[in-house]
Amino acid sequence: MIILPAMCGNPNYSYLCIMWQRLQTLFLALATGLVVALFFSLKAVVPGPEGTRLAEFTYSQNFPYLVLLIVTSILQVLALFTFNQRVFQLRTATLSAIVLVAFQAWLAVDFMTCSDELVFRVTAVFPLCAAILDLIAVRYILRDQLMVESITRLRSKKKNRSSRKDSLPGKNPVSGSRKSNS
Repeated sequence: MIILPAMCGNPNYSYLCIMWQRLQTLFLALATGLVVALFFSLKAVVPGPEGTRLAEFTYSQNFPYLVLLIVTSILQVLALFTFNQRVFQLRTATLSAIVLVAFQAWLAVDFMTCSDELVFRVTAVFPLCAAILDLIAVRYILRDQLMVESITRLRSKKKNRSSRKDSLPGKNPVSGSRKSNS
């Protein structure tokens, strides 16, 4: 869905405008796009004579790859759209990065053990790129969470300080000033 400026003025779509104002949402969206692109792309080909392809292998043909793609896609979408729950977003993005690194390691093992005529496509590094984008997003989510916690702590300190001033002995509770001794 493309967010148009007219949609940002509509109160029904204001949450989408807030979501896209955060930098980590951009990184999560790019990582989600890379993972979803793996469903439709080739993993490797066997080149034939005169530029023809004798065989094509996709990620969705291999069942374990398909399961990993589905799991990481779900984690990516959850991390992308749970921007109001920063701790959950942080955990899902971290878990997605871990699964993507494991997926990339599996692809590396396949690359090392395959026959010489098999040529891997550039999409074989998409899981690694998506994991890096997830980790960058985790960094920004953590930064936001720490900022919110520090602001909350400062507000509670200020509130405690003002409540202590109100409870000083000899203070007039109505006017807030001290009673005079005259």
